[in-house]
Amino acid sequence: MDLLEIKDLSVFYGSVQALKGVSLSVPKGSIVCLIGANGAGKSTVLRTISGLKRPSAGQVLLEGRSLVGRPPHEVVGLGVVQCPEGRGIFPNLTVEENLDLGAYARKDREAIERDQARAFELFPRLAERRAQTAGTLSGGEQQMLAIGRALLARPQLLLLDEPSLGLAPQVTELIFETVLRINREGTTILLVEQNAQMALEVSHRAYVLETGAVLLEGEASKVLSDPRVKQAYLGEAV
Repeated sequence: MDLLEIKDLSVFYGSVQALKGVSLSVPKGSIVCLIGANGAGKSTVLRTISGLKRPSAGQVLLEGRSLVGRPPHEVVGLGVVQCPEGRGIFPNLTVEENLDLGAYARKDREAIERDQARAFELFPRLAERRAQTAGTLSGGEQQMLAIGRALLARPQLLLLDEPSLGLAPQVTELIFETVLRINREGTTILLVEQNAQMALEVSHRAYVLETGAVLLEGEASKVLSDPRVKQAYLGEAV
C-alpha cells in the first residue's frame, strides 16, 4: 500500500517551472530515493510535500488524504517530518534542547523521554554531548542531531534532504546504516541524495529527476544498473 502518492505535480518559482507533472509513490515501509543533478527539482518535491511550497497543479496524498494547502505544522501533525538540507539545527541550544524541539507539538512526556533515549541509542555520540551547544558539534554530529530531532516528532514518513552533504565517507556510511535501521524499525523514508550510489544501494525504489520531470523510475537495483544512470550520476563509462 502506498503511504504517499504524488500525481502530476507542477510547481513554479515566479515564472520558472521547477516541477513539470511529477508523479511518484512511496509504499509504506519502504525507502524511496530521488536522484538527479542540482536544480532537477528534488528538494522542491520535499518542500511541496511539507507544505512549504504550494503547487500550481497536482495532488499530494498521504494515505489518500490531500496535503495540498495544509500549513507545515499540520503536515507534521499528520506524521510527515522533514530533515532539511543543511541540517537546520539551533546552534546556540544544547543537543538535548534541539531534540526537545522535535517534540514541540507533543504532550506525552513519558513517550517523549523514551524517544529521546532511542535517539541517543541510535547516535551514542549525541548522548555523550547532550549538554553541549549544537553549534560546536562536527558536521556529522549535527546531521545525527537533525535526524534525531526529526524522529522526536514521531514520523510515519521521514523526508531526508541531502543527509550526506559535506560529510566524510566514513561518517556518510554511519548515517546511511542508521537510516536503514530507522526504516527496518518501521519508518517510511523518502530520500533526496546527491550520492546516487549510496542512495540507490539503500533504497527499494528510485526516481531520477531531470529539469523538473521524472526521467526514469523503477526498482532501485535496476536503476543502479541503468547505463544512463551509470554515466550521468555514477561517473562510469558505458
